[in-house]
Amino acid sequence: MPTANAPFVPPGSGWPEDPASPSTPVAHGAGEVVELAAKAPGLDELCARQSVCRACDRLVEWRERIAVQRRRAFADEEYWGRPIAGWGDPRPRILIVGLAPAAHGGNRTGRIFTGDRSGDWLFASLYRVGLAAQETSVRAGDGQRLIGARMAATVRCAPPDNKPTPLERTTCLPWLAREVEDVAASVRCVVCLGGFAWQGVWPALRQAGYGLPRPRPPFGHGAEVLLEPPPSVERRDPVLMLGCYHPSQQNTFTGRVTAGMLDDVFVRARDYA
Repeated sequence: MPTANAPFVPPGSGWPEDPASPSTPVAHGAGEVVELAAKAPGLDELCARQSVCRACDRLVEWRERIAVQRRRAFADEEYWGRPIAGWGDPRPRILIVGLAPAAHGGNRTGRIFTGDRSGDWLFASLYRVGLAAQETSVRAGDGQRLIGARMAATVRCAPPDNKPTPLERTTCLPWLAREVEDVAASVRCVVCLGGFAWQGVWPALRQAGYGLPRPRPPFGHGAEVLLEPPPSVERRDPVLMLGCYHPSQQNTFTGRVTAGMLDDVFVRARDYA
């Protein structure tokens, strides 16, 4: 693994849990994202292709610049500097969806919701309710694992100011839609962390074949929506979609979301699933 300030970790160079290899095909535009997502032979290869995507010039430039111009607290650490693939149980009962990785969180650690305060709150809650093996998630390869759950983001690269553009969301959508489709047979509950995730997962669910109510119900903490499973899924009982305030520093510092509020959502998800 490289030790100098490199813009990203080369695929297959020894990073723990790296899903890709030097031969993994790379998408360089929106059309190639559509093609490579559709033709991935399975979930593992889909995640590998997600992790090397270079379709959005602005996001590629930003994530790789951050990987070189590191935060002082992490100056001696190697940054992942690549897209963050979906992670967790390959046959999850619960799918947890967020907006995008953080510049010095997932973009540094190589795992979604890992390495920042939001992740500290999230994994502590998942551990308390029995959906994570450890209370903390520090970086890829730390022994953490999800129990009956999986995590994904609507946008796989860390965006400037945590704000991907509408075009970047659209370009990244096929990665999420295909992942949602691949795990649909086992998923009983979808948890959306924040309003952007609530909005972003909706078209992915539609593309994966879910029957969705119209109009789209508004996001709120504890909001519940019942979804019709895709026709390809033998089980026909409804899938529960839950809204949850994002455990961002702003929300946790102000008390808009508390540890108890997070636990309540994940207990509901666990019990339904």
